Amino acid sequence: MWVSQSTTSRTYTIKEAAALTGLPASTLRYYEQIGVIPPVGRGESSGHRVYDEATLDKVMWVACLAATGMSVGDMRRYVANGAAGAAAAAEQLELMQAQAARLELEARRLELRTRYVRLKVDYWHAVAAGDTERAELIGAEARSLADALHGTREA
Repeated sequence: MWVSQSTTSRTYTIKEAAALTGLPASTLRYYEQIGVIPPVGRGESSGHRVYDEATLDKVMWVACLAATGMSVGDMRRYVANGAAGAAAAAEQLELMQAQAARLELEARRLELRTRYVRLKVDYWHAVAAGDTERAELIGAEARSLADALHGTREA
């Protein structure tokens, strides 16, 4: 005897999708509006967005791209290229390598800012302790680091 199996999958409201992806509902609507994510189905009676498993999966990886700080334009290109598969591999690599380079620069800038703040903490400890010589040395090092910080803005 043949038994039919239900193929209905779980669906999610925009509120549930937002909670699962970490993206606010307003961002989900915006991403749909500008084509970062595909159009989301609507409930027949309510007209509200209904996210199926496949759409939610796409939104999840868009949320991952967003979490890397990728621009909306690059996310849109990445998603559009996804349908092309291997034919778009070179452009996908270019997008991801450019994002990796941006993140590496951001990490270098953060490291410099952190070092600067730590130097200023050491400077004020020296000032509080009356160690003028040490404060002057640390101040000079902080000025040098400040110059490096300004240099990373242009890179």
